Amino acid sequence: MLLKNFIKNYLSFGKKDRIGVIAFLALTAIIYFFPYLFGRNAEPFPIKERAALVKAMDTITNQTKKSNNISDEENAEAYQYEPTQIKDFTSGELFVFDPNTLTVEGWKKLGLSERTGKTIEKYRSKGGKFFKPEDLKKIWGLPEGFYERVKSYISIASVSKQFEQNGFTKPVYEKPEKKIAFMNINEADTTDFVALPGIGSKLAFRIVNFRDKLGGFYAVEQIGETYGLPDSTFQKIKTHLKLDGDVKKINVNTATKDELKVHPYIKWNLANAIVEYRNQHGNFKSLEELKNIAVIDEAMFEKIVHYLSL
Repeated sequence: MLLKNFIKNYLSFGKKDRIGVIAFLALTAIIYFFPYLFGRNAEPFPIKERAALVKAMDTITNQTKKSNNISDEENAEAYQYEPTQIKDFTSGELFVFDPNTLTVEGWKKLGLSERTGKTIEKYRSKGGKFFKPEDLKKIWGLPEGFYERVKSYISIASVSKQFEQNGFTKPVYEKPEKKIAFMNINEADTTDFVALPGIGSKLAFRIVNFRDKLGGFYAVEQIGETYGLPDSTFQKIKTHLKLDGDVKKINVNTATKDELKVHPYIKWNLANAIVEYRNQHGNFKSLEELKNIAVIDEAMFEKIVHYLSL
């Protein structure tokens, strides 16, 4: 009986007790779930807002870079000249013309567009003149290949006469023709050779070096054998050259292989053959005897005989 009363008094719940327990559990649940309900849910909005801000900033940056690039390209194009690659001119009529006087209709007749013809006319109106046929290639917008097609038909009147017709007098500078006297190729130095048309310092050095190794030239044509000298250049300077003086000769009966091989026309194989022949048959009695050596044909003999002696 006592136990029953004890349980009833201390272990049973009344209405107020149940309300208190429920309120305590509810408060505990609210405290526990509060960070999840408010702390985490508040995060997505700022994140979305931050992402939108970053995207907007990136867009502005890209637009700025693109604008700067376009500006740089425009500036570069403004100061850079590139020949036109347009190939739109027609196969017009070919006739002799003066680019300093030809009208727009005349340019159109040659096959140029009206726009290019007006460009040329504008160039002339501002004082531009064509002094030589190649000056036509300077015109902006001139189709590729047009100049090559009409260059043989260009006839430019004296520009000084045109000035006189307009009431002006303008002296025309004429480059004085440089007269070159005959040059002795066995005595000339590099400075003398540089004065020749088409001969630079390198070619002048090669000519003198080749001459010194040979021991002198016995014919003007030998200069044409200089390494790197184009035949067209040699033909231009040939008329300015003359030959005087003796060449240095090598004694075939006393020279060693090393002495013979340094000569540009002889070198090692021929030097060895000459000395071996001499060792077997004794000293040469005449230079004609060199023809008995198998490696020396008539052409080779004519080249080396000028530099050999007994």
